[in-house]
Amino acid sequence: MSGILAYSLWQLFKHLAAHTSPLAVIRGPKKEHWLTGNYHRIFRDAFRYNLALVEEYGGAVKINALLGSQQLYISDPLALHHIVVKEQHIYTETDMFIMGNRLIFGLGLISTLGEQHRKQRKMLNPVFSLANMRDLLPIIQPIADELCAILQSQLPSDHSVKEINILPWLSRGALEYVCQAALGHSFDALDLDKENEYLEAMRNLAPSVLRLLMVRPFIPFVVRNFSLYWRNKIMDWAPLEALRDLRRVVQVMDATSKSIFAEKKAIMEGRAEPDGPGSSRSRMKGKDIMSIMLKANMSSSDAERLTDEELLGQMNTIIFAGFETTATAVCRILWILASRPAVQARLRSEVLVAKQNYAASHDITGPWEEVGLPYDLLMGLPYLDAIVRETLRVHPPTSLLSRTVREDTVLPLHRPIKSVSGEMLSKIAIPTGTTLIMSLLAANHNKDFWGEDASEWRPERWLSATGERVQLSGDSEVATEGSEAEKTPGMTDGMKYPGVYASMMTFLGGGRACIGFKFAEMEIKQVVTTLISRIHFALPSIPDENGNVKEIYWKINGLQVPVVRPPAGDDVTAQVPLSLRLVQPGDFA
Repeated sequence: MSGILAYSLWQLFKHLAAHTSPLAVIRGPKKEHWLTGNYHRIFRDAFRYNLALVEEYGGAVKINALLGSQQLYISDPLALHHIVVKEQHIYTETDMFIMGNRLIFGLGLISTLGEQHRKQRKMLNPVFSLANMRDLLPIIQPIADELCAILQSQLPSDHSVKEINILPWLSRGALEYVCQAALGHSFDALDLDKENEYLEAMRNLAPSVLRLLMVRPFIPFVVRNFSLYWRNKIMDWAPLEALRDLRRVVQVMDATSKSIFAEKKAIMEGRAEPDGPGSSRSRMKGKDIMSIMLKANMSSSDAERLTDEELLGQMNTIIFAGFETTATAVCRILWILASRPAVQARLRSEVLVAKQNYAASHDITGPWEEVGLPYDLLMGLPYLDAIVRETLRVHPPTSLLSRTVREDTVLPLHRPIKSVSGEMLSKIAIPTGTTLIMSLLAANHNKDFWGEDASEWRPERWLSATGERVQLSGDSEVATEGSEAEKTPGMTDGMKYPGVYASMMTFLGGGRACIGFKFAEMEIKQVVTTLISRIHFALPSIPDENGNVKEIYWKINGLQVPVVRPPAGDDVTAQVPLSLRLVQPGDFA
């Protein structure tokens, strides 16, 4: 405990010297708490607070963080371009982020820096190619079909309404999606009779991490100064049950991933036989992400080949990244559709026409609802695409990410900010060791780039006057030349955010952008089109025994947490109860 005290004293010393820091000239909100400053405010039910910061102070804001330290909150597009693209070697992930992820996931993409990260990304980039996504889509379609069938089976045949909490079902579906697509392995997540430790561990991972948000800054100090033995002792002694819960989750994840990896590697090397017909491995036919990665790794040169530890790290990282955030995004879309019946009807009609046309052109018989759309047709549906883009823009699953400045530098700003003395600043001198908070949420709501209605959910911004998709070129979504460029959402006077996805920052940009965003987009669209074809969604309407109707509220706690407001709910438990019924002829536009 003396080490923790020494660390705290060092932070206090830095705080006393803070008035000499270049950040002293940057405006920001006053400190609200002696320990957490106002750092806690940007993470706890913080949608309006985050946007208010930028409205008041501009694209660079000083935040009083833990133990008196000061951090810079950034949403300016030029500054973010320098951070994630132009000078990403200067602005790297924080030690807290890298070390914390390494303890949880191993040596995966989100746990490495520099050359090691470059080598891993080079190996993984082809794995997420469009060709592989096209191969994966029809193979994993049965998961969406099974999820839809489970929900349908709970609905009355007379088209009356039943209230169902869709969050646990969509979470199970998302976990099955990513496990089959990433590992070629099924955990039977949609079968309630086959509960297992791994499913429970993955569902508890994100809540466990969020409960330890204020403890995470101490991770680098503890890792550098205590052996594994003493770190475990600290976890045993600390009065934080969340620490021990997280340790149990990590132990289960580690044991399970090692077992699956060993089986897959044995099959790849011819030391074991794959499962029989009908199994998930048989159905995937080696097209799952891990199989493709193992084959690529085996054929790589010694210098580029990843170790088994690194490959294991990719497994855990991909599953976590593709699980909770995707399930939340689908829930958010269905909640929006439930809130806007006209939008839901228009989307359902678009899906109906696309499936009927595809069936007719390929001599497919049977109900239109059962038609599976191929990758290019699914991804190209204009209104579906607009709904997904707009939802991910207004409601990014992750709202904040941090970076550490590794050398003294100067950060330029697209729009100057006012200093504490009233001087306008177009650049900021930033000393080594400063932590920057990148606000993906504020970037996606910047009125200078998205218009005065930036915080309004309006999918039409992604559509042309004729209802077609706004023309964007390439995977990086850079606007085409000419007059169309000025109409591109998120672009003003040739300037745009450096996001890898549609000029928004939801999936970040540069060398640390989300490598699996195309898979996430594909999964979201496949699940939504499958469900919307057969099921109508509405907001809760059935009163409880006290006459209260449930009102869903989305808390922004770093991640999105949907809860039910009192008196019908406890304002804590994550849930998305919606009124479901079977689709009727009048449910189309």
